[in-house]
Amino acid sequence: MAVLTRLAGDIGAAEEAVQEAFTVAAERWPRDGIPPGPAGWIITTARNKLIDRERREATRRGRHAEALLLHAPADAPEEGPVPDDRLRLIFTCCHPALAEPARIALTLRLLGGLTTGEIARAFLVSEATVAQRVVRAKGKIRDARIPYRVPSDADLPERLGSVLAVVHLIFNEGYLAGCGEPVRDELCAEAIRLGRLLAELMPDEPEVLGLLALMLLIHSRRAARVTPEGRLVLLADQDRALWDRDLIAEGQDLVRRCLRRDRPGPYQIQAAINAVHSDPPTDWRQVVRLYDLQMTLAPTPVVALHRAVAVAETDGPAVALALVDALALDGHHLFHAVRADLLRRLGRTADAAPAYEAALTRTENRAEQDLLRRRLTQVRPPE
Repeated sequence: MAVLTRLAGDIGAAEEAVQEAFTVAAERWPRDGIPPGPAGWIITTARNKLIDRERREATRRGRHAEALLLHAPADAPEEGPVPDDRLRLIFTCCHPALAEPARIALTLRLLGGLTTGEIARAFLVSEATVAQRVVRAKGKIRDARIPYRVPSDADLPERLGSVLAVVHLIFNEGYLAGCGEPVRDELCAEAIRLGRLLAELMPDEPEVLGLLALMLLIHSRRAARVTPEGRLVLLADQDRALWDRDLIAEGQDLVRRCLRRDRPGPYQIQAAINAVHSDPPTDWRQVVRLYDLQMTLAPTPVVALHRAVAVAETDGPAVALALVDALALDGHHLFHAVRADLLRRLGRTADAAPAYEAALTRTENRAEQDLLRRRLTQVRPPE
């Protein structure tokens, strides 16, 4: 998508060409075998589809575009502050003319490797709402004739918040996939790659460093998060010897660098919280203080839920349960899972069982489902 949009200058045309190329691949590859360079094959086929489209239009603009496509190699360098094709298109999709939810949804759908359902879970909205946002964003780009171009240096700060949100949501979906395998390493790796590119591009932006630090610190625990049998392991039960100390050291260094500057932003605070977790034993009172600070900057119900988890370690599960029960997060599986665990710790097993069941119905991740079923068995043994 990124390469074809650069060549075509039109996101809609590029998307159609890529879809047509995948259709051809679905017909030919089972018969002829997967080519040595699948991505290059898709790009070449899609570019040929673009050329065919321009020929059919038979206009001056079409002939001009055809000439450009015929003579422009897919890896041709382009001037501008954003050297990476995918990162460049992320900045393009995060155009300020689009409403922020729409621009983030569009970017995740086109470039993040996320399905409409996965995006809906990330935003805690319905799939229909996400689909409408994507359609409206594409229509806005088309009707307002928003051009695909390399963003200038002046464009970057205004679009940065949405770009960071996109990268963060890609990482989150990889770290705990909405369905199927418990972890999608390719999404985590891509988000970290984009984070490193952003850090090179904008090294003086503390929130860029904060997001990169956050992803590195969380990713450092990947080897301990899931057993060889595919079972999810909670943070408190993980074998810390399996943690990647190099990633932890890099993440902690980034946290120190960005926190020395100005008042920290939400990504920096989240990174600081994970830095605290990286030095055992976890100082839970420090974690609560950091969540208090985050609540002053981004007072969302999800942040409040995570804060309640930390409060349970400092003030007990009863205090935390009162905080959780005040939140309007019925559609979020983690809300029910946290509530169920607090009820279990309080010995209220009859109340914990339906809460675990509610969490089970709201997640499609197999490892999470397995963990919730095991917890459910603890509070309500099978007959």
